Amino acid sequence: MFPKGIIYERGKSPKRGEFNLHPALAQKITYIAFRGLGAGLIGAMVIGFIFTYGPIFKEEIGYLIFGPKKEVAGSLSKLLSAGTQKKVQEEARSYGVGAYFSVVIPKIGAKSDVIANVDTANPQEYLAALEEGVAHARGTYFPGQKETIFLFAHSTDSPINIARYNAVFYLLRKLEPGDTIIVFFADKKYLYEVTEKIVASVSDTSWLATAGEERLILQTCDPPGTTFRRLLVIAKPAK
Repeated sequence: MFPKGIIYERGKSPKRGEFNLHPALAQKITYIAFRGLGAGLIGAMVIGFIFTYGPIFKEEIGYLIFGPKKEVAGSLSKLLSAGTQKKVQEEARSYGVGAYFSVVIPKIGAKSDVIANVDTANPQEYLAALEEGVAHARGTYFPGQKETIFLFAHSTDSPINIARYNAVFYLLRKLEPGDTIIVFFADKKYLYEVTEKIVASVSDTSWLATAGEERLILQTCDPPGTTFRRLLVIAKPAK
């Protein structure tokens, strides 16, 4: 661990001598301490990276390897025939959500309960709601009311919070026209079909307005982990 040296002075010493250059005890302790600290910092960085970005890599790699979920087509007939309250509740539980208010996107494996009537202008309120699930914008409507239903899952400008706040809608950009979105509300089931995707500015609040027809809007931040733009997925009741 420590260097060795050769000492020989021509003309004064008839022999060559070898000796070990041992540092002082304090130097040894300092060297070991700094080496351990460096290793610890590297380990902490690796662990932090895994915990921060692990859920995101899981979503991306899972979608890359397995592609869109195969349960969509097979489940639609069951959903359409599940007319009773009990069946709807069972259907919701099978996805791991409640039938009171929740959203399920089979293609990307996204599912979450929805917190109703969240003030979009109050960061403290909506961030608290997003720790529990997807938020429903106060002032917009509910399924079956023939108007705009606005659900959002914000990400933040801090990478540490990406997994915390954006995991549910992280793969929202993978949706295409024709994909199915399921909303459970008040023990009833509503099916929506994606019609378009739009990237809007942060200041654009026009999508919260009434539209004269029923439409479901899902919003998240774009790119994920930033607050630069808004990604909106618009869907209408499935025929």
